Amino acid sequence: MTSTPIHPIAGCGALEGSNQEPCHRRWLIIDENGEWLDSSRCPGISDISLSVRFGYLVIRAPGMLRMDIPIDVIEDDDSVVTEAHVGGQPVKVVDEGTLAAAWLGDLLGRPCRLVKVHPDAGAVAWPD
Repeated sequence: MTSTPIHPIAGCGALEGSNQEPCHRRWLIIDENGEWLDSSRCPGISDISLSVRFGYLVIRAPGMLRMDIPIDVIEDDDSVVTEAHVGGQPVKVVDEGTLAAAWLGDLLGRPCRLVKVHPDAGAVAWPD
C-alpha cells in the first residue's frame, strides 16, 4: 500500500503518510497582493522542507533556523483574517503573523505571508 503525498503548504514539499491528510493544503504563501505563490512563481519555495512534530508544522530551509507553526490553532482575532487569491478565486485565510512573514521574506527575498485557509472558507479550487 502506498501513501498519498500530503502538501501542508500548497506548492511546497510533500509529507508522506495518510495520518497527515487534514494538513493537506492547509497553508499557502501569498505575496503582498494576496496572490498565491508556488514554486513556478517563486523558485525559492522549493528549498522549504516540512515535517509534523508534536502538533506543529515544522518548516526548514537551508541556512535558516526552523520555524514551528501550531497546526490546530486558529486565531479568533478578526484583524488577522484576510483574503488570498488562488487562481483568481478569493479564499478566506488567517495570517500566521509577522515572525512567519519575516522568516519567509528572508528566505525568498521578497515580501510574503504564510496564511492558513480559514475553516469557513469552503473548498479551494487549486490549479493543477
